[in-house]
Amino acid sequence: MIVLSNIQTLYDGTSATQDAIQEHVDVWIDEGKIEVVQPHTLKRPKGPTVTRIDCSQYTVTPGLIDCHGHVTLCGVSRDNLERMSGPEGLIYAERILYTTLVNGGVTTMRDVGGATHVLKRLVDQGVIIGPRLKIAICMLSTTGGHADFLGPDRCCGQVQALWPPGPGRPSSIVDGPWACRKRVREIAACGGDLVKICASPGVVSPSDKLENRDFTAAEIHAICEEAAARGMYVAAHAHSQNGIALAIEHGVKDIQHISFMDEELAERAYVKGCTVTPTSWIGQSLTEADDLTPFVKKKVQQVVEVHSQAVKHAFNSGLNMLGGTDPILPGMHGRNYMELVSLMNDGVPALSAWHGMTGLAGDLVAEHGVGKIRAGAPADLLVCQANVVEQPLQFEEGVLLEVIKDGVAYRRGLPNFPSKTFDGCVAEALNVKT
Repeated sequence: MIVLSNIQTLYDGTSATQDAIQEHVDVWIDEGKIEVVQPHTLKRPKGPTVTRIDCSQYTVTPGLIDCHGHVTLCGVSRDNLERMSGPEGLIYAERILYTTLVNGGVTTMRDVGGATHVLKRLVDQGVIIGPRLKIAICMLSTTGGHADFLGPDRCCGQVQALWPPGPGRPSSIVDGPWACRKRVREIAACGGDLVKICASPGVVSPSDKLENRDFTAAEIHAICEEAAARGMYVAAHAHSQNGIALAIEHGVKDIQHISFMDEELAERAYVKGCTVTPTSWIGQSLTEADDLTPFVKKKVQQVVEVHSQAVKHAFNSGLNMLGGTDPILPGMHGRNYMELVSLMNDGVPALSAWHGMTGLAGDLVAEHGVGKIRAGAPADLLVCQANVVEQPLQFEEGVLLEVIKDGVAYRRGLPNFPSKTFDGCVAEALNVKT
């Protein structure tokens, strides 16, 4: 039994209100679960089976839930895509998973394109250190759409450059309603938890323009209907107003990016029960990237000019807003907390941003009670040396002391807390049973 004793400030992830903030509380952890959260007391007996850790100077929050991850991307240039799709790609993905958990504080991630069931399974088995995964496997788009990175000088017999088909992952490129239905069935058979589509063109793809259309209404309807029949939901990459409208009207649950969302579209999404994942940080990060083509830079500027206003429309409409980083650039992995900073810069209140990356995301994206610090939930916790709830940018200053997932610590920042290291993980892997 471990007790995080007399925590100075606790954000429990249960809401976006001050009711979710507690001071001077104890969190009891046993066998990977939270046993109780209560006001600080020394009345419960001490003994060899109880370890108390003084947290009177610390802020504790739930582990982050990143609702838009890509653990198999580390740059979008041709060289980067080829490296991640080649034999060394699994090694890079393992490193990305490690830093996402240990440095980024992410204990659960929804990977919306790239990760296969192999990666999810290796994390669950303890072979790889990383956040637990919910996976889409592919990012479906049409020929010439956002997932098609062959560019204008394409060889039409070439395998797609972005997440090429292989074991556990069918092609992302699909055209026509019945082909779309088959592709959803393949994703389900490969162990997908959700389906990701491109309802509009994208920013970094080499040949589509933001104002163009990707899927038709019939194709999106077919995908959503087929996904629902297999117990999955659909998340949609959608920048343009046309793409957002198609997603809303034809069964998409989660709308991502939302760059050109206006007040009317936000209200329609609210009526339909959609959620949004704005991915605010990636836009600013792309403006600082120095290896983009002029065509892509122009699209980045188009998005950056309108995105903050779209976030305001979504928030003001009352839409459930989740936090997702879309970490497609090398310097983003392990800094996933920056989405909190970016959402706050866009006008989202601090507790609303935190709720969207903890308890709300746990309710809508994950399972097993993750995202909240309450009795019976998995012990997923961040222990910090400053009040990161009010100022998440302090993560950049090294205030993250410990990351705890399922009651196991990964940074060795708390004395006497059961921990796991990379070496320990390798040792366990030698005994894993298939």
